[in-house]
Amino acid sequence: MMAPRTRRSMGPLLVLGALLLAGCTPTHASLPGFDHVRLAWRPSEARLLDRHGTLLHELRVDHRTRRGDWTALEAISPALVAAVLHAEDQRFFRHAGVDWLAAGKAALSNWLNERPRGASTVSMQLVALLDTRHRAAEGRRAVAEKWRQMEAARELERRWRKADILEAYLNLVPLRGELVGIDAAARGLFDKRPSGLDGVEALIIAALIRAPNARPADVARRVCAQAADLPNLPDCPRLRERTLNALSGRYPIVPAASQAPHLAQRLLAPGDAGRRVLRTSIDARLQAHVRATLEQQLAWLASRGVRDAAALVLDNAGGEVLAYVSLSARDSVSPHSDGVRAPRQAGSTLKPLLYAQAFDQRLLTAASPLHDAPLTLAGAAGEYAPANYEPAFRGLVSARVALAGSLNVPAVRTLQLVGLEPFVERLGRLGFTGIAEDADWYGYPLALGGLDVRLDELTNAYRTLANGGRHGPIRFIPATPSAPDGERVYSAEAAWLIGDILADRQARAVTFGLENPLATRFWSAVKTGTSKDMRDNWAVGWSEHYTVGVWVGNFDGAPMRDVSGVSGAAPAWAAIVSHLHQTRPSRPPPPPRGLKQHAITLPGGTPGREWFLRDTQPRAAAWAPATPPARIATPTDGALFALDPDIPPARQQLRFVAQHAPTNARWWLDDQPLDAPTWTLTRGRHELLLRDHTGAMLDRVRFEVR
Repeated sequence: MMAPRTRRSMGPLLVLGALLLAGCTPTHASLPGFDHVRLAWRPSEARLLDRHGTLLHELRVDHRTRRGDWTALEAISPALVAAVLHAEDQRFFRHAGVDWLAAGKAALSNWLNERPRGASTVSMQLVALLDTRHRAAEGRRAVAEKWRQMEAARELERRWRKADILEAYLNLVPLRGELVGIDAAARGLFDKRPSGLDGVEALIIAALIRAPNARPADVARRVCAQAADLPNLPDCPRLRERTLNALSGRYPIVPAASQAPHLAQRLLAPGDAGRRVLRTSIDARLQAHVRATLEQQLAWLASRGVRDAAALVLDNAGGEVLAYVSLSARDSVSPHSDGVRAPRQAGSTLKPLLYAQAFDQRLLTAASPLHDAPLTLAGAAGEYAPANYEPAFRGLVSARVALAGSLNVPAVRTLQLVGLEPFVERLGRLGFTGIAEDADWYGYPLALGGLDVRLDELTNAYRTLANGGRHGPIRFIPATPSAPDGERVYSAEAAWLIGDILADRQARAVTFGLENPLATRFWSAVKTGTSKDMRDNWAVGWSEHYTVGVWVGNFDGAPMRDVSGVSGAAPAWAAIVSHLHQTRPSRPPPPPRGLKQHAITLPGGTPGREWFLRDTQPRAAAWAPATPPARIATPTDGALFALDPDIPPARQQLRFVAQHAPTNARWWLDDQPLDAPTWTLTRGRHELLLRDHTGAMLDRVRFEVR
């Protein structure tokens, strides 16, 4: 029985102390100013803006509490302001921080009744929200603690305007569960902004201030009690019904915008209190168009087992990302995966990069004949026999036709010319991060896409071709317009040739026909790709101003049904590029000075004209097909052999094997010529050379015998 009496005894002491010391309030310099509080406010959502300042996406980054925007007093419903003051501080505009009349009534009530009542004004409550030292510990405040809070409230009133006190209070007060402040409460409970709250909703929020997490039935009783003193409100049963409905869920807040969820996850770090608004290079209208285009394409491909897609639009000059979309159908197994960054098999999309390197190294020209015929190669995993997308072979074709028509065997022959290691090294310079093994591990299937690539990496590699062979990073923040810069990866001549070939409808027709989604009404260069078992489908290309990449497939790797590059990603690519050039022309780039056009005789004897790098034009009417350089196939460089003690030494022999070597080539081992390609193993480190008839070295490997 002593506890209630002790609790009641605080009332008279509090009143007496207040009356005696009312004029002796010290200054509370620790209280911040209103502008400091408002500017320090951080919503729990971070926001992406597009390049024009339009809200693009809202992403929650603070999961401790739920705070919305700081809301100015004039943007808050007058009904809510009235309801809060009626419930918490009816004489707010007539006191100076402490309502002495209410404090006296509270003290008397606490003395006479078992149930205590408080008399904290809005200013006193705000002081507790601003400074934890003024918040009550477990149980009731001591008289000294209450008095310090009253002192601070009076100091606050001297420094702040009444309107600022009320505005800060409504923004800082906890209201329900994790909801803090009027914006979060209005959106979470009623899916409204604070300006749109009606009288009943205002009463419900006001009733939550005193007991934010009370049972819904208890809140409803308080709402009814408050409404009894106010006019033009529904009767208690209806108020109870609306209160219970409002407090019956998890209070989700619908994002104000949700156009770039994956980009938001990429750019906005969870818990980053410093960056809550980020202006990006994205164009919101283009972003919406790309999303709608992918939605339409996924709907059209749904019957063929396609559930996921992604697209990226880059500005050629500055590398700015103008659209960044990853989209999934409802039945996707991984709708939150980011298709722009997900590693997928490249298919034929690496071929332009391979041919650009071959042109650059003057191993091929666009007119060089290549054999499109059955081919079998020995590799670490066994024999490799590439075939075309269509089962037919076309015999002797030019490099232009081979690339534009995406023929597989000529691409593998081109990789033989370039070499595995040089090609892998060049891919690394282009920014492909999926290269985790030595070149030999990938082998010749690399020419046909035996590498996992990301859409952002692949699209930016094509932007390198669009920019005349210069490679630079992509940018998510608006950049000052400037000429393309970065590392030179290809010559301007080689890059231009690739664009000219990929824009050549006639050369493409050998595989795709003249009419297909790759043919645009303006100049554009584009390449499609389909990975093994139709698991990934790509269309990547560029116009005068933009580079666009599109991927469709399934994040779980499930194969699509009868989906090729032309039917899968290409229609979406064409729709996006056409939208970009509705009013802006795309003109073919002029050829660099290092290119000259010459008359040639095409495979089959047909006359024609072709572009050549300086001094690579044909010297005769007909050419021999391009052949790879001579190389040592066995042993491989770095090979290790072990002698077997159970086998006679004379029978432990190694046969040297060369590919594409001239008939008069000679073997040299440890600076000594060999009469035959067979050699008896001898312990130690050895160097094997292949030389032509003049003594010039064709290839060299080193190996060891233990």
